[in-house]
Amino acid sequence: MPSSDDNERVISADGEFHAHDEPVDLSDTTLEGWVALGIFWVLGVTVFYQFFTRYALNNSAAWTEEIARFLLIGVVFIGASIGVARNTHIHVDFIYRFLPPVVGRWLSTAVDVLRTLFFAVAVVLTCMMMYRLGNSTRMTMVDLPMNVIYAVCLVGFIAMTWRSMQVLLIHRRRGYSVLERPETTLQDR
Repeated sequence: MPSSDDNERVISADGEFHAHDEPVDLSDTTLEGWVALGIFWVLGVTVFYQFFTRYALNNSAAWTEEIARFLLIGVVFIGASIGVARNTHIHVDFIYRFLPPVVGRWLSTAVDVLRTLFFAVAVVLTCMMMYRLGNSTRMTMVDLPMNVIYAVCLVGFIAMTWRSMQVLLIHRRRGYSVLERPETTLQDR
């Protein structure tokens, strides 16, 4: 019978490997996370189909490469909003250690506002591009308008703008951001 000490070790006294996983909690997964996961699985199936037809059947399906590229774009743009929602995109917090707290607070608020404005401008520019393209520009292998792909990018930018506004409000309510206190997360209250 294993002792409680054995439960805390990875390799027990008898030389056996013991690892215990924590329970998986998906309750904090955002809608964008589930959509990105769905697109990712479709991408995986498409790439497998491409691999199978190319190497097993020796007759590659030509459309799979283009569709896989567009699905990857969807994963990136929809998935980027997950990083915005969790505020985990790359940021530099080193300078905040040397700034007075008032200046650090002002600068982190400016970062939040500029990030939100950037995503909002991206939404507007994507809409303008889609309007100019109309349905005249088509995909190469699949007879669909390119605006289908740009619409996915637009949805991603809209989600990033929305999530960025939520992060801005959380930082405002809390009185500090992750830039000012890098040891914290958005979930810390």
